[in-house]
Amino acid sequence: MSDLMPVRLFADPIWPALHGPHRHLAIGTGLARRYPADVAVFAALAEPTEAAMAQLRLLLEPGEAVWLFGAEQPLMAGLDVTDRMVCPQMALPAAIEPPEPVAGIVELGEDEAHEMVALSDLAFPGFFRPKTYRMGSYYGVRAPSGELIAMGGERMKLDGYSEISTVCTHPSFRGKGYAESIIWQVVRQHRREGVKSFLHVGKANTRAIALYERLGFQICSEITIARVVRT
Repeated sequence: MSDLMPVRLFADPIWPALHGPHRHLAIGTGLARRYPADVAVFAALAEPTEAAMAQLRLLLEPGEAVWLFGAEQPLMAGLDVTDRMVCPQMALPAAIEPPEPVAGIVELGEDEAHEMVALSDLAFPGFFRPKTYRMGSYYGVRAPSGELIAMGGERMKLDGYSEISTVCTHPSFRGKGYAESIIWQVVRQHRREGVKSFLHVGKANTRAIALYERLGFQICSEITIARVVRT
């Protein structure tokens, strides 16, 4: 793995996030932790064991699903793996300088949460929750009519690293550079805070990967995430 994303952190970035900058959001102790259901769909294990999976099961409601990092999850009664997704992990080298800010980008937060959920559901159904905005800063672009048409912000936060996430544009307004402008807005914030920018993207999302590579992001590794459901 590239030095941009150390393996000790990024084999499962959820675990250090919930023990670090996002510890105030963590539910659970011991071998399993998760984000609140209205914040994020992710959980993490201290180790890939049946004991850890048993603790995770106690953190889920019947029928509830979370996503875990890692290709292999121990099988046990009461938990099913229903889907897997391969995601390149990408990071932005420090030598890449973000351009100057552009006009029209606005901050988003609690008051805009319902709009952010509606817009992100067009691209990533179910991943952005009513309180995901608590994970970091979010920015958007509005049409002249006032409609939120593009957005992006932060998700996982680790010591020294912050993830760019939920970058999406309404299908009717693509091709105008809104996503790129929002990405750079987040990068500029990261540079001011002294943290490194990274992201995850579905391997099938070749359009997004091409955009990130054009901006200078490098693929450092690939990780598999698994959707685990309490039956």
